[in-house]
Amino acid sequence: MAGRFDPRPTRTTVRGGHVGVPAGIPRQAPAPARMRTWVPDWPLDLGLVLGPLRRGPGDPTFRAMPDGSVWRACRTPAGAGTLRVVVRGAEVRGEAWGPGAEWLLEQLPELLGAADDPAVFVPRHRVVAMARHRRPGLRLTRTGLVMESLIPSVLEQKVTTDEAYRAWRLLVRKYGEPAPGPAPGRMCVMPDARTWALIPSWEWHRAGVDNKRASTILRAVRVASRMEEAVRMPPAQAQGRLEVVAGIGPWTSAEVVQRSHGAADAVTVGDLHLPGIVGFALAGDRDADDSVMLELLEPYAGQRHRAARLILLSGRVPGRRAPRMPRGDIGLL
Repeated sequence: MAGRFDPRPTRTTVRGGHVGVPAGIPRQAPAPARMRTWVPDWPLDLGLVLGPLRRGPGDPTFRAMPDGSVWRACRTPAGAGTLRVVVRGAEVRGEAWGPGAEWLLEQLPELLGAADDPAVFVPRHRVVAMARHRRPGLRLTRTGLVMESLIPSVLEQKVTTDEAYRAWRLLVRKYGEPAPGPAPGRMCVMPDARTWALIPSWEWHRAGVDNKRASTILRAVRVASRMEEAVRMPPAQAQGRLEVVAGIGPWTSAEVVQRSHGAADAVTVGDLHLPGIVGFALAGDRDADDSVMLELLEPYAGQRHRAARLILLSGRVPGRRAPRMPRGDIGLL
């Protein structure tokens, strides 16, 4: 994904939401159904802003191309749509296809961080200040879509990222629909709520998704319209709406609103690794738990998610003391 001309992404930069988007010769594509140009007034880093939306290198809904463009296949309120975004100089060009094209282009500035205000962020630690200096293009994306972040976040509960990415890839490719327009090969729009609800139990099993996570997704898609309404709520209230569904807790709801709302303060609690990374970076405490992490992030109240992302992107992480969590695959049982 990073391309020949970018350094290989580390685990930390991936967690921080960075996708290498190499520069190159513009991709030749058929005339788009819709097009929009926009000029941001900050140094936009396309891969850094949109990186959190990619669910693994094989994500069928996201593609970073050698020509420097990023493609997204989305299910919008207006229907399926494909968006291609490329930066040329100071100008951003968006091209979109499908019933959701107009909606995607209307949301383009917010997708690229126009609703975010990093100027209010004040670094309180040297490691955070240095990460901010090295990543001036960091803005928090706001997709305006809830279910596209909720379902893969549920798939990521209590399993390795490889397992979750595999499940997302298999289910979207099998039950989604081809991305509209001249999208790169095998890109798909995720299934609609009805299709998710009709996936047979054995297909969840084959994808490696246990009954607990599958049941949570089924409960969520039955009230998908109510879930999508949360995008019009403040982040904290939106998290409360999501957590009404059994199986969705603070970890999952935070992961969703970070993307759907661009929530700068929605710090992820309940994560296996994040407290130790934050504790090590800010206080040399690799054994920090959630309470210690929240105490260390208290000076960033209102901007705790941004601070955590900068820490993840800083590369300051504790060395591994134990083997990686073993990967399981219930589909083989």
